[in-house]
Amino acid sequence: MAAPQTIRPEDEADEPVPAMQQLLDNPFLLLFIGIAMPTVLYVVWGVMEIVGIPLAR
Repeated sequence: MAAPQTIRPEDEADEPVPAMQQLLDNPFLLLFIGIAMPTVLYVVWGVMEIVGIPLAR
């Protein structure tokens, strides 16, 4: 019968950090995304509203 393998902390240090974890660990990047995304969405929404206004005769 094989003994169960235990995960040692030194083994975990060799594994690469996933990209999503790096993103979520960076508070300044999260702050930038939290400000930039709504700004871009509102600008796009505003442009769509302006384009949708019919031309006067």
